Amino acid sequence: MASEEQSCRDKRWSLKGMTALVTGGTRGIGYAIVEELAGFGAAVYTCSRNQTELNEKLKEWEAKGYKVSGSVCDLSSRAQQEELIKAVCSVFDGKLNILEDVEPSISHAFMQLMIRTPIRPNGGAQ
Repeated sequence: MASEEQSCRDKRWSLKGMTALVTGGTRGIGYAIVEELAGFGAAVYTCSRNQTELNEKLKEWEAKGYKVSGSVCDLSSRAQQEELIKAVCSVFDGKLNILEDVEPSISHAFMQLMIRTPIRPNGGAQ
């Protein structure tokens, strides 16, 4: 009976087939969000300012069987924000279901940038 309940819960909360971008995903709250989303089956893209830290976390997630990819990005840089969006668009073929921006001070600028790119929330490239 317990396995039936677990199976029902897994299906209800499944994020299989969903894509997510989590900024600052190698530490703290961002790390926890990546863990949860990937644990529920989402393909996750994250970024970090630290290449070594990013590589360590990507290896950790790969060992757990999670679908997580990422790149180095300093979100205070407009040029690096643009590169991040291009990378996410490429990895997810223009489809993004979940955006979790851990650093709220750049949310507005980041969303404005996303509006002008071919990536669309919960859809495909136009």
